[in-house]
Order: sequence, then structure tokens, then C-alpha cells
Amino acid sequence: MNILSFTFLIFCCSFGTGILGSFTGLGGGIILVPILTLVFDINPYYAMGSALIASIATSSGASVGFIREGFLNLRVGIFLETSAVIGAVIGASTVTMLPLSLLGALFGVVLLYSAISTLKQKKQEYNAVVFAPSGHCLDMGGSYLSKGIRLQYQAHRIWSAWITMLIAGVLSGILGIGSGSLKVLAMDQFMELPYKVSTATSNFMIGLTATAGAGIYLAQGYVDPILCVPITLGVLSGSFLGTKLLVNIKSQILRYIFVAMTIMLGIQMIIKSIIGKF
Repeated sequence: MNILSFTFLIFCCSFGTGILGSFTGLGGGIILVPILTLVFDINPYYAMGSALIASIATSSGASVGFIREGFLNLRVGIFLETSAVIGAVIGASTVTMLPLSLLGALFGVVLLYSAISTLKQKKQEYNAVVFAPSGHCLDMGGSYLSKGIRLQYQAHRIWSAWITMLIAGVLSGILGIGSGSLKVLAMDQFMELPYKVSTATSNFMIGLTATAGAGIYLAQGYVDPILCVPITLGVLSGSFLGTKLLVNIKSQILRYIFVAMTIMLGIQMIIKSIIGKF
């Protein structure tokens, strides 16, 4: 395969992961890393370094659209990032100490967990506004427009979500992903935010978390420009398109697509790790 064909295929895969990443709030890295390692046989460390750059691009592209649509809650995102960034630095600093087989198996488990948590997410579009002392004190409520109706919501159990974000940050640094599954889970289940608000805020947070880890991967020499350029262009354009489609597409359709892909890739990652080919 020549360099042009390789670059074009990487761009196409990145475009698709950018759309999925902006749809689900999980970032493109969780799909991109398995594709780069399983399909293109790229060294996992370079795949994870490139995926962190992709996560930054996905976050940047998607956040612009989500701010315009009114789904993104900046106050919640910045508060939770104070723990996620700490975790990302810890994870990225220790990644080279772990064997590749362990990283592959861990990635497969995270993929399967992401699929299960996505299926368990609530189907209702919004919650009734119930008073929450911590969320009210830090002014973490908000509203957004849906089908011409302004819907109100209030954040709950913010400290449980904060601790979950620390774990998400560690996984982000170790695996080169945005750990969007844990981010969406924390906001959707613990804070009881509407699903679209959780997705939009997760997309914003993924970029900040990935930036913390990407700097360490860059210093260790695991960021390859040949990979990063088509990946960044692909996920950025895909995330822009994803934010346009998210407003009208049904959440259940997104979940089923994402779950099917993550289960397939997760099983493959675990099998390759067990047989020693990761």
C-alpha cells in the first residue's frame, strides 16, 4: 500500500470515528485505537498518541456546534475537568511501564464496559427539576431548547461525578482515549443531566483531558505527524457533521450503532492480547 492510499484510508476511518464520537460523547479515540492497531497494524503507543490528538480535534469541532445549540454546560465541564486532568497526567506518565498485552486487554474491557453503559443510559430526554443542594450551591443547573420548548435541569451528586472523572482521566492517559464512556456515565447517572447535555459536555471535556495526556506522549516520541494529519482532518470534519445530525437523529439509533462496533472491537482486542499478538 502506497502512502496516498494509506493516508486516504486513515482519513476515511477518522471521519467515521469523528461522527460517532460527536454523536455519543465518547470521543473518537475509543474506536480509532482498535482500528489503527487491528486493521492497520500500527504500534499501540503511536496509535494511542495519535488518538489523543484526534480526541482534541473531535472535542474542538463538536464543542463549537454544541455551544451554538445550547446543549453544552461549561460550568459543569470545567468543574469536572479539575479531576480528569490530574488523572490524565498520572495515566500518561505510567503508560510505558505497562506491558502491551495488558494495555490491549484493558482497552478491550473498557470497550465492552462502554457498550454496556451505553445500553443502560436513560431513554427520557430530560429530568424534572429537583432541588439538589450541591448543584444549586455551585450553580450547575441549566436549560436547553428542544422542539421549541425550553427544558430545565439541575445537577445532582457532583462529588461522586468528580471522583469518577479522576478515574476517567487515568484511563484517558493510559489508553490514549477521551474516556467519554465514564464521563457520560457520571453526568447521566450520577448528576442526572439530560442525555444530550451529557453528550455535549463530555465532548468539550474530552479535549481538555486529552491535551494533558498528549503532551506527555509527545515528549516520549509517540506522536507521529504522518498519522496525526489525516486523523485530525478526518475526525474534525466528522465531528462537525455529527453535531449537525445530532439535533434531529434519535438517541436509540446512535446507541445501537456504537454498541455493535464497541462489542466487536472489544472482543477482538481481548483475543489478540490473550494470544500475544497485540
